[in-house]
Amino acid sequence: MAELTDLLALLRRVDTPTVCNAIEVIDGRRGFDAFTRGTLLASDPTGVIVGQARTAKISALAPSPEAPETVRARRMDYYRHMATGQGPRLAVVEDVDGEAAIGAFWGELNTAVHKGFGLAGALTNGVMRDLGDLAPGFPVLAGGIGPSHGFVHVTEVGGPVTVFGLTVRPDDWIHADRHGALVIPASHLAELPAAIGKMQATEAIVLDAARAPGFDFAKFEAAWTAFEKART
Repeated sequence: MAELTDLLALLRRVDTPTVCNAIEVIDGRRGFDAFTRGTLLASDPTGVIVGQARTAKISALAPSPEAPETVRARRMDYYRHMATGQGPRLAVVEDVDGEAAIGAFWGELNTAVHKGFGLAGALTNGVMRDLGDLAPGFPVLAGGIGPSHGFVHVTEVGGPVTVFGLTVRPDDWIHADRHGALVIPASHLAELPAAIGKMQATEAIVLDAARAPGFDFAKFEAAWTAFEKART
C-alpha cells in the first residue's frame, strides 16, 4: 500500500510526456502508442489526473429515443458506477456525437458530484462549460467548450470507450494533463519510479550543460554524445 501511495505521489508530480518517455525506458525501445491524438482543452493547465478509469458514453444532439424511465435508470447506473471502485479513479467519457458534440456534460454540477465521489478528474472528447465554477482540484480535459447541455444523456456505462483516438477500458491506469492522456500498462507500474528517475538523469546530461555558463557547440556535442549513449 505504501508503495502505491508513493507511486501516485510521484505520478502527480510529473507531466504526461515524462510518463510516456518512462514507459519507453521500461520497454527498452520507442514505439509506445497508447496515448491521445490531437489537442485537448484543459480546464486547469496545471492539473494532473492519475487513476483507474470509470467509463461511459453519452450523446446530446437529440433526445434519447428510449423511454424516460430507461434513461433515468441508466443515468443512476452511471452515477453508481462512478461512485464505486477502490483507489484513485477518474471519469473517461466518450461523447458519441464526436466532432459534432454540443452537449456540455462537464460543468459546475457534474464536477462537484464526481469530486464528491472521490474521482480525480475527467477525460472526454465532449464539451465542458462553467469554466469559472468547476469544482476546484477537479481537472477536466475536453474536446470543446460550449454553453449548452443539449439533450445530453448516458448511452452506455462501464464498457470500452475511445477518446481522441485512445481506447480506454474500465480500470485502465490513466495519466493525463494538458498535453493529453495515456494508458499505463499495469505491468509497468512497479518499474515506473526507476524509469522516471533514469529518464530525468539522462535528460539532465544535456539540460545541465545547456544551462551552465560558457555553453557552446563543443560542450553541446560532448553532452549530446553522452546523452545518446544513455537514452532509450
